Amino acid sequence: MIVAARVGRDAGELRAISIETGVASFAEGSALIAFGDTRVWCTATVDERVPSWLDGRNRGWVTAEYSMLPRATNARTTRERATNSGRSQEISRLIGRSLRAGVDLRGLGQRQIIVDCDVLQADGGTRTAAVTGGFVALAIACNGLVRQKKLKASPIVSPVAAVSAGIIGSEARLDLDYREDSTAAVDCNVVMNGRGELIEIQSSAEGSAYSRAQLDQMIDLAAAGIVRLIELQRAAIGVD
Repeated sequence: MIVAARVGRDAGELRAISIETGVASFAEGSALIAFGDTRVWCTATVDERVPSWLDGRNRGWVTAEYSMLPRATNARTTRERATNSGRSQEISRLIGRSLRAGVDLRGLGQRQIIVDCDVLQADGGTRTAAVTGGFVALAIACNGLVRQKKLKASPIVSPVAAVSAGIIGSEARLDLDYREDSTAAVDCNVVMNGRGELIEIQSSAEGSAYSRAQLDQMIDLAAAGIVRLIELQRAAIGVD
């Protein structure tokens, strides 16, 4: 097994994270998030309608779409057109589930918010960056509804953020970049809220099985990282 050395970062240290808000002039909420060299453009669109299956149920909806630009990666990937790839659909559903866990859908009223996450550059952790940045765009859109007096209070009940972890050699590491992820024996994506509660864990072995203790190590690293990510989210939302 080739074990990639981590240069300049401790095992439990996040990459350099930045969140810039107000990056899309026409979107109700927007954020450009960077996890190291991974960059994801997130926008939130308020639609004053709900999906037909929610008509008359006095609740709103939050959904998400994820895609990757052709040169977000080393080699050009085919542009997704009429239908998204299975991977993009799976990640879109993950983002949507994660964001809905942070929202009181009844408090949103009879409307939906669509969060689009477009990967500008991929260097590992695109789905976790999309969840983290997507929440910022969503919260800004909700705050806008309050300012416009369409809602009495924001329906956000808790911040939501996500980060990756993995096992490389025998070491648990946080926030893997592509080089690390490509050599990891185990890959794990963790989504949590601001109360420290788990929303989703996606974890799989690339080769041999791994232990419960190793899973706990990855979750512990992720939990500490998410505390920091939520601090950055709060700061970004507060200055928009």
